[in-house]
Amino acid sequence: MITYLIRRLVLMVPTLFGIMVVNFVIIQFAPGGPVESMIAQIQGIGGDATERFAGGGREQLDPTAASRDTATPYRGAQGLDPELIARIERMYGFDKPAHVRFFDMMGRYLVFDFGESFFSDRRVVDLVLDKLPVSISLGLWTTLLVYLISIPLGVAKAVRDGSPFDVWTSGVVVVGNAIPGFLFAILLIILFAGGRYFDWFPLQGITSPDWRELGWSGRIVDYLWHMVLPVLSMVIGGFAGLVMLTKNSFLDQINQQYVLTARAKGLHQRRVLYGHVFRNAMLIVIAGFPAAFIGILFTGALLTEVIFSLDGLGLLGFEAAINRDYPVMFATLYFFTLLGLIMNIIGDFTMTVVDPRIDFEHRNV
Repeated sequence: MITYLIRRLVLMVPTLFGIMVVNFVIIQFAPGGPVESMIAQIQGIGGDATERFAGGGREQLDPTAASRDTATPYRGAQGLDPELIARIERMYGFDKPAHVRFFDMMGRYLVFDFGESFFSDRRVVDLVLDKLPVSISLGLWTTLLVYLISIPLGVAKAVRDGSPFDVWTSGVVVVGNAIPGFLFAILLIILFAGGRYFDWFPLQGITSPDWRELGWSGRIVDYLWHMVLPVLSMVIGGFAGLVMLTKNSFLDQINQQYVLTARAKGLHQRRVLYGHVFRNAMLIVIAGFPAAFIGILFTGALLTEVIFSLDGLGLLGFEAAINRDYPVMFATLYFFTLLGLIMNIIGDFTMTVVDPRIDFEHRNV
């Protein structure tokens, strides 16, 4: 297993590099950018914005911090002083060739120096750390509840395949899968957050304004109270696929010859199911855990964060894309991709824990 882990860690380098290259190249052809945005502000605002550059402004604060990340230098801006345009490009680092900007960016990322946001004048690391508690809360609770619901339900459906229980639970699963999470979130607000009927749960944030003044038990209750509706809205749409995956995986294993042999020996149904079938059937479920966790944690909560006014990573990434805040975009892409690759390795390791017969040492990675 050690040799396999070393190979996977080594392969992470070209994989991560390739993902960054592809996204960097795509950005070069995307319209708009921070330079264009700033020029539009100058053209729209006039004197105040122009004086910002005429007097040095942000460029004097950190002339090297402008060597950030990405996009083709602006080539329009008719009617503006070319020297002013050049200063804007230099401030954002677009006075350098694309390949130089890319390797400068990757060199800083190797030591986890993600630079500063173009538009918030804050370090990207600080921005991410501020938003991380919200996304971790949503991701962990949603993933935990999805697996706690889906696996037992999928096993029960497989054991009772074709029974009335299997039929009506399938109907519930189909309805849950058909309702978009954001639509269910709106329904929960209308029903339970003062929208029309009951005012039982808060509408925004993950804690109350006076959270720090509460005792430890009060803080825990307040935090869980705020998490109920957003997590529930994400769980409804997330468990359907895993339920059916678990059921089909168990059905496939139940019909295998080794299960028939175990039953012929007189083993109890529960021992056959959890002593033999469970480990084999769970492999495919465990293999999909890293992708599911990353998806829920960083990409699946955008609309939920917007609806419940939760300032998390999903909302941060969306705003960075809209504002062309390239340091935030590329830093979060780098970090999340690296985390996703590590989670895949953890998933492989977990598979060996569930079934020690799996030997990655003799497989080609």
